[in-house]
Amino acid sequence: MTSSPSEPYWDPFDKAIDANPYDIWRRLRNDAPLYRNDRHDFWALSRFEDVEAASRNPALFSSAHGTVLEIMAETPMLGGQMIFMDPPEHTAMRSLVSRAFTPKRMAELEPRVRECAANLLDAQSGRTSFDYVQDFAAPLPSMVISSLIGVPDGDREQVHQLIDTLFHIEPDVGMINDIAFAARIALFEYLRELVERRRHHPEDDMITDLVDAEITEPSGSHRRLTEQEATEFVLLLVGAGTETVARLLGWAGVVLDAHPSQRTALAENHSLIANAVEELLRFEAPSPVQGRWTTAPVELHGETLEIGSKLLLLTGSAGRDERKYPGADTFDIFRSFDHHVSFGYGVHFCLGAALARMEGRIGIEETLKRYPKWQVDHQRARRLHTSTVRGWTNLPISV
Repeated sequence: MTSSPSEPYWDPFDKAIDANPYDIWRRLRNDAPLYRNDRHDFWALSRFEDVEAASRNPALFSSAHGTVLEIMAETPMLGGQMIFMDPPEHTAMRSLVSRAFTPKRMAELEPRVRECAANLLDAQSGRTSFDYVQDFAAPLPSMVISSLIGVPDGDREQVHQLIDTLFHIEPDVGMINDIAFAARIALFEYLRELVERRRHHPEDDMITDLVDAEITEPSGSHRRLTEQEATEFVLLLVGAGTETVARLLGWAGVVLDAHPSQRTALAENHSLIANAVEELLRFEAPSPVQGRWTTAPVELHGETLEIGSKLLLLTGSAGRDERKYPGADTFDIFRSFDHHVSFGYGVHFCLGAALARMEGRIGIEETLKRYPKWQVDHQRARRLHTSTVRGWTNLPISV
């Protein structure tokens, strides 16, 4: 399945393709459901059914070799990040850290999410325009995550700056660059010290929950997370939790402006917003590409993938699959559907999905309370492009 001039070409590093991938995704689904890219040495699945099935089979489609194309390698990832683990290690770790996202803690956090959203939007009062991403969508999840993990008030601006720098994009290099790497090291060290502090001085926050809880090993023995494991998990939460929500809210700004009648319906009836968040996630997945590594030969659509093949799951394409969602290219806040794969699926379903949904719902609700209408300045809007994330880094709007 090597591309010819008459066949579709998809490349996660191509900015022009990333800006408008929908027609190419449709061609992949129809003509090349198992797509081969020789230039970057990967295969890709684009149909909903295939993406969901692969996500449910971590034994065959492993995450241990990396989930981002440019870091995938034959040697399994080291460092203890849960996103790069497979069962049974992943199962044990997930069972522990899921305790940080209990319904009780999420309910306790909701007033703080609303307070952060309100404060950020109230700071724009009196202005006729502002950057919806830089002034609202990006700082909101950073502030919420800082509250959740227990960052002291005096450190939150420093942590916010480090989080922003984690996603620094270097021209011709992408997100794997010295500036982003230095920020990761600095943030890791800060969080490691915070973890150590909580071991001796517990507080009512997620890090304390993590360091106090016991993990059950596959052997049945019990232990607590090491300092490295706890820090790696918090770093993963900080990175993934802030990035996904920032892109989700950025897409809300763009998509709702393009569908003013549906925006009006949401402004008039806030009970519709929760379903609108699900439709946004389906329609414009913030993270539309997930990497996997085959652990055994596998036949898909008449082709045999050898052991050690790189396979990309196009969750963004899966959300636009007409086989699953009739009229998939139409945004509809009233759409009724059972689920999507924008938060992943199976054992690697996003642990922070409930928090991301809450932040998306409250962020949109608080926006519509103050601005039932806005207009995106597409001339000055700027996209964020990586091989695994789609969204906006600047989104000027007139209100």
